[in-house]
Amino acid sequence: MTDFDWQEAYRDRIGSAGQAIKLIKPGNTIFIGTGCGAPQHLVKSLVAYGDHLADCDIVHLLTKGDASYTDPKYKDKFRMNTFFIGENVREQVNKGWGDYTPIFLSEIPAEFEEGRIPIDVALIMVSPPDHNGLCSLGVSVDIVRAAATNAKFVVAQVNANMPRTLGDAFIHVNNVDMLVPKDEPLFELPPPALDERIRKIGQNVARLVEDGCTIEFGIGQIPRATAEFLHEKKDLGVHTEMLSDWVMELVDCGAVNCKKKTINRGRITASFAMGSKKLYDYIDNNPLFEFHPTEYVNDPHIIDQHEKMCAINVGLEVDLTGQVCADSLGNTFYSGFGGQVDFIRGAARSRGGKAIIAVPSTAKKESVSRIVAHLSDGAGVVTTRADVHYVVTEYGIAYLHGKSIRERAIALISIAHPKFRKDLVQQAKTRGLILEDQIETAFGEVQYPEAVERYETLRDGTEIFFRPVKPTDEEALSEMLYSLSSDSLHSRFFTHTMTFPRRNVQQLTNIDYEQNLAIVGVVPGPAGEEQIVAITQYFADPKTQAAEVAFIVQDEWQLKGMGTFLLKYISQVAARHGVKKFFAKVLPENKPMLAVFHNSGYPVKTEFDGEAYSIEYALTSEDEED
Repeated sequence: MTDFDWQEAYRDRIGSAGQAIKLIKPGNTIFIGTGCGAPQHLVKSLVAYGDHLADCDIVHLLTKGDASYTDPKYKDKFRMNTFFIGENVREQVNKGWGDYTPIFLSEIPAEFEEGRIPIDVALIMVSPPDHNGLCSLGVSVDIVRAAATNAKFVVAQVNANMPRTLGDAFIHVNNVDMLVPKDEPLFELPPPALDERIRKIGQNVARLVEDGCTIEFGIGQIPRATAEFLHEKKDLGVHTEMLSDWVMELVDCGAVNCKKKTINRGRITASFAMGSKKLYDYIDNNPLFEFHPTEYVNDPHIIDQHEKMCAINVGLEVDLTGQVCADSLGNTFYSGFGGQVDFIRGAARSRGGKAIIAVPSTAKKESVSRIVAHLSDGAGVVTTRADVHYVVTEYGIAYLHGKSIRERAIALISIAHPKFRKDLVQQAKTRGLILEDQIETAFGEVQYPEAVERYETLRDGTEIFFRPVKPTDEEALSEMLYSLSSDSLHSRFFTHTMTFPRRNVQQLTNIDYEQNLAIVGVVPGPAGEEQIVAITQYFADPKTQAAEVAFIVQDEWQLKGMGTFLLKYISQVAARHGVKKFFAKVLPENKPMLAVFHNSGYPVKTEFDGEAYSIEYALTSEDEED
């Protein structure tokens, strides 16, 4: 009813902000609403009309806007305690003018309900009540619902600019002690500026998001960047504590429709929103969106019911064992636990789920590595090494779940900034995280040739991902080599039995990508890990630029055209790297391999020595132009 006069209907509950603040008593605990839904008018009035107050505790989650109650001149009146440190209170917390309570976001409502953190007064913001007396908590349902429900006295700033969000997002005027009419613009959080490094992280994260996944994003640049690379995905769902402008893009392009969500199907589920006015207008009375309290949205047991749940959160520092610091920079508290652990653990238990931590490889203009041998002095662990599944930087993806400390260290060093890798290897050896004989070739300032990556469809329609080998491929490559039949071993190594010592496999996976290059063919393996099914490599003589080439395909993947592709492709790559000639030895009974060479399109020369064929061909300028 657009003509409903709520101020007339509920005039007995209406008062001014000054009147409301005068009803607060010394020693009260005061809750302030969250994020962009923080009641700015009430917060300013708390200081302006609070001369009579003393020894009041102020509690809140992340808030935006005014936080003048933290000024030291009000220290006898107010003492602030936050569950998540925003920029408006960061200095105050670290100077001891306010407190920080580290706690999982899903557990905060129980603190209110069970009285461990008693709430005397809740200052919140709502949309105007409808003709049924229902006010929407709008952009901030989160812990506001629990605070208002358990507070002894509730003051609600009624703001016509607060969007009316749907779901479990309403409070009845009968549960509000005083309505304070005050329209003012909501605090906006403009989309962050993105550089190419952040976009690359987003692109890497997006590679982990499959069609039909339900996604959760934390706060910051990386979620925004990831969204840019999800536009071609299909049937994505959203179950997240926080929404920002990225959600509009994904809905409008059709990537997000929530049709395959396991629960809350057909609805985007969130607990608060922080973004632009355009976002606030977009979610207003929009039935696609359901806002629910934190105790529902962040409950790991709710999260894990979503199949293919992808939780994407950020970290400040990750050590080589996989521990994630996300709330402090050394001894300086920076943010908070928020919902990171809730979603990481929920996603980890989800069928087909992925728990992802994304972090830039460096900080302070590339002077500091965020991948570290050990966490900084004073840094706290938010997400444990057992909880993390994936860590992503602009240099790639490290899969850690179920991996040994050695495997974790190698994987994380591989995605660190190249200029820090050598030092990280040395520190890892000193600390006993990796073996002393670990080869270091690919850990220096060797640049992984991402341009060599490509997908190819085999004769039977199977899509294979081909990419340069990585140091982290040691275990997978060893497994592939030991799976070969005696006939395959004989064809490739001229022997029916063979062992593959770790040192030898390391030499294949730690290369310079120029004089020595190996390309592997991978397919999805157990739990989404990559399984190597083929490898081709060349070893060039730097003086002659002639290179021995060899390749091998796992038995069940033979006769599908993979060898033909591998030979042609590595020949093209080698030519671009300045290699002039390839040579190889092939047994006469290995007719498929001989056919691959002779049908390659290159001018192949062969010579038989009575035991094997020596094969040689030039990599011509035509090859380079390919």
